[in-house]
Amino acid sequence: MIETLLVANRGEIACRVFRTCRDLGIRTVAVHSDPDAGALHVREADAAVRLPGAAPADTYLRGDLVVAAALAAGADAVHPGYGFLSESAAFAREVEAAGLTWIGPPPEAVEAMASKTRAKRLLGVEPLDPEALTEADLPVLVKAAAGGGGRGMRVVREMAALPGELAAARAEALSAFGDGEVFAEPYLERGRHVEVQLLADAHGTVWPLGTRDCSLQRRHQKVVEEAPAPGLPEALVKELYDTAVRAARAVGYRGAGTVEFLIGPDGTAHFLEMNTRLQVEHPVTEAVYGVDLVALQLRVAEGAALPPEPPAPRGHAVEARLYAEDPARSFAPQTGTLHALDVPGVRLDTGYAAGDAVGVHYDALLAKAVAHAPTRAEALRLLARALERARVHGPVTNRDLLVRSLRHPEFAEPGRADTGFYARHLPALTAPLPGARYAAVAAALAEASARPGPGAWRNLPSRPRLRAYGDGAGGGGAGGPAADGHAADGHEVRYARVRDGYALPDDPDVRVVSATAREVRLEVGGVVRPYRVTVRPGSDTVHVDGPDGAHRFTRRPRFPDPAGRTAPGSLLAPMPGTVVRVAEGLAAGARVEAGRPLLWLEAMKMEHQVTAPASGVLTALHAAPGDQVELGALLAVVDPAPAPDGPDGTGTPDGPEAPDDPRAPAAP
Repeated sequence: MIETLLVANRGEIACRVFRTCRDLGIRTVAVHSDPDAGALHVREADAAVRLPGAAPADTYLRGDLVVAAALAAGADAVHPGYGFLSESAAFAREVEAAGLTWIGPPPEAVEAMASKTRAKRLLGVEPLDPEALTEADLPVLVKAAAGGGGRGMRVVREMAALPGELAAARAEALSAFGDGEVFAEPYLERGRHVEVQLLADAHGTVWPLGTRDCSLQRRHQKVVEEAPAPGLPEALVKELYDTAVRAARAVGYRGAGTVEFLIGPDGTAHFLEMNTRLQVEHPVTEAVYGVDLVALQLRVAEGAALPPEPPAPRGHAVEARLYAEDPARSFAPQTGTLHALDVPGVRLDTGYAAGDAVGVHYDALLAKAVAHAPTRAEALRLLARALERARVHGPVTNRDLLVRSLRHPEFAEPGRADTGFYARHLPALTAPLPGARYAAVAAALAEASARPGPGAWRNLPSRPRLRAYGDGAGGGGAGGPAADGHAADGHEVRYARVRDGYALPDDPDVRVVSATAREVRLEVGGVVRPYRVTVRPGSDTVHVDGPDGAHRFTRRPRFPDPAGRTAPGSLLAPMPGTVVRVAEGLAAGARVEAGRPLLWLEAMKMEHQVTAPASGVLTALHAAPGDQVELGALLAVVDPAPAPDGPDGTGTPDGPEAPDDPRAPAAP
């Protein structure tokens, strides 16, 4: 019997495993890097062991340190979670060699499925050789053989782009997984990502625990998942089950695992890979089948036999991943203090609590919200409303994107959405919320109410006052901050104190019913709606939770500071992170073309290109591989001058001469 369990992971999955351990009476041990010393998973464990350092390669990816931590803490079992070492056969062997129980499949099964190319060949599927591709093979998806999570993946639609994308995929795969092997597979523009959850014991029983649809993805990473996968013919479900069980039996599988497929528009199933671990999206299967997959993992590891048949499914479940990222800015990761995290009415799996800091070193996942209901439509409605009512204060998140995705007509129709959903709909899904103006009015009135007004002796109305707010992160709207450092769009609210409250000269359709520092009630069109307003001391960020959703504003100063402006052509870091690569041969004085990748930043396990904003000459480069940069740091400057054979034949721009003042705003 397992008495003490160490989880070789962090964040949400560590907390998830600890929850089951508490239910089963098992003591828990956490491991943590230095940035995670105060993390929720450390606070929830019965004991914790430090892994010195910050980078995953120095901490959570050091199997020797994790095994030593387990032995030092008196653990007798290790659960790998997902990510990090969860699919490392070498780590599984280290755990077993130390006399500890490995909560996972046999190392030989992990090894057989660790390489996607080997896994495909095991099932009779020959992967494409990326060096032998022809025009007829396109489009293809270049993928890392040894990893997942969207790392080392590149879509190639033109042969001319193949060499560069292969090099980029290999470099990212080597950095992320220590293995630069890549392969190619046909890229289906309108495919559905469907998977089968498996659970196997050591006595020959293999359960296919239903299907999941994970087609809503960004950067090849899942965002919304559901069980069962809607709209699949019974014959196709049987084919998926048969293939998944065959894969498990072929390697002597034991424990929880997932077999993934891509379903083409014609209904053809293409095997992708087998994940030899628990999946992030496992809660939707738990909800539908009424099981605890972590508890079943532990029992199987202890040698227990599964019943001959799995339990019967009931209803439908949907999971949405809440990320600290800005979908309107290419899903740029966000950092900062999470002041509030409350999602009422649904299951919430998280590795954060109010007051925790969201840093740059690890995944941007804040939480997973899961709704279960008798029907798919009810589950979608329940989850969308729960997220809409949620209080999530701190870094910008994808919460509004999730709500709109769950309510989108294409997603609402069972089986219609595919992996290209966000490529088609992202602009509409990230447009400003329709009630933003009223929320901004509420923000202004709440802040005004927090300050004493004129005394009772004054019977003349005061002159209108002005408050200005920018939408979203950093005062910017969907496009982020403007060149002068202030919001590209936003709201200006004029209000005046009157005898019975407030007047709004610019909003005659709005009547102020009541206003306090924390809640404002506005009547619009005969309907009264409440707005809860939160302003953190010392912060310019204002959170407004209203009936139509949540809004995040940044106060604008009345008079912009000229010193805050940047020179034309300045490339600022879109997020805090690490410079992992600089374009080959890039140096000051080089000519660059608009859109050319100049350098790559890595933050929260995601790699982001920083491209030239215009064609011109690189006049400064302030970044080198390995540099840690903060949000807004100056990385490079591109002088947007034309080529020597410019339109006027002199190599200088047409029109008036550019100003010499480096603080002058960029041209529109």
